[in-house]
Amino acid sequence: MIRALFAGLFLMAASPLWAEVRIAEVTSPGGIRAWLVEDHGIPFTALSLQFRGGTSLDAPGKRGAVALMAGLLEEGSAGRDSQGFANARDDLAAQFGFDADADGVTVSTRFLTDNRDRAVDLLRGALADPAFDPASVARVRGQILSILQSNAISPDTIASETFAHIVFGDHPYGSHEMGTEDSVKGLTRDDLVAAKAATMARDRMYVAAVGDITPAELGIVLDRLLGGLPEKGAPLPARADPRFSGATRVVDFDTPQSVVVFGQKGLKLTDPDYYAAMVLDQIVGGSGFTARLMNEVREKRGLTYGISTGLVSADLAETWQGGFSSGNDKVAEAIKVVRAVWADTAANGVTQKELDAAKTYLTGSYPLRFDGNSKIASILVGMQMQGLPIDYVARRNGLVEAVTLGQVNRLARRLMTPDALTFVVVGGPTGLASTR
Repeated sequence: MIRALFAGLFLMAASPLWAEVRIAEVTSPGGIRAWLVEDHGIPFTALSLQFRGGTSLDAPGKRGAVALMAGLLEEGSAGRDSQGFANARDDLAAQFGFDADADGVTVSTRFLTDNRDRAVDLLRGALADPAFDPASVARVRGQILSILQSNAISPDTIASETFAHIVFGDHPYGSHEMGTEDSVKGLTRDDLVAAKAATMARDRMYVAAVGDITPAELGIVLDRLLGGLPEKGAPLPARADPRFSGATRVVDFDTPQSVVVFGQKGLKLTDPDYYAAMVLDQIVGGSGFTARLMNEVREKRGLTYGISTGLVSADLAETWQGGFSSGNDKVAEAIKVVRAVWADTAANGVTQKELDAAKTYLTGSYPLRFDGNSKIASILVGMQMQGLPIDYVARRNGLVEAVTLGQVNRLARRLMTPDALTFVVVGGPTGLASTR
């Protein structure tokens, strides 16, 4: 009954008003800082944590250790095996999530106000003293190996991994965060303990809470939940040096459609032209059928079902990437069209009509991201990770609206590099071979 109640409450709280996203900074008695959006209308709280570094902190020869460690955090803690942990969580109607990517280890939770203390204590055990027992390690390791085996025959994954390796080389960004079959099979419990110590420390921690909790109550929760974590983790990796040669790499794969990933250098979030880059990306390869690539590649020529681009602002590198699928007999032409659109936009810029439409979409769609307490908490953590100010939510649309046509066209000339646009094609494309 309590689990059903919690689900209903969450659905009721899934559409907070945009105007109600008022963020306060909270510092616990123990010195842990967090951002908080109070909402006492529904008796539950969403909490999001992120530890900077993520799978990029895998030790040499231990690729996949952080990902495996994160997958085991919900598999029991000292005094509880995996089933006991799951039963205790379900009895409290709490929800926990653990994940790891190249830039961070993420922990998310939702709990009812009445069960807050017990839910926090349960989660504290998972974070401070995970069991990493042999049976759980074997089971989760098997799940990861199964994913890696599926990835090995997935053209989409092969394209992404090949592109990453070409662009980032030996940097952690250049290899799959889950590791390889050989590296994962060789991981020991000691490796998992070391991976946790390297990543889950207070010197790289960001926290946000949304829901039925006051600043004073949140301070107590923060110290109770996180106060026992180590002060410092491993040194963070060096920045990557992405390299875009303008080449095309073809990976032979028996499939009727080729999968294509392409990209070039991106722009730092701190660059004064970053919001112009957001607008430019929307015009070139953003959402909807009015984007230039969608219009030229799909609408005019029928070479793909869909094509899109996006700015990727990772902690250690910035790229501008895109992707599409196309029939083997059409992909060579599709790539020529993409290069032509890139070159034309760089040389001739965009129109006022395109600018206005892009800004309307970007400002209108932004509030729709805030459609649930957990999503808001995650967004707030991401803002902290990116170094954005606490009032960014209120200011963001104004920054987009302030972008001018001249600014976008100057940026297109500066940023877009058609000769460096790099492609990876996985399939059996007709009339297309690897270059350089």
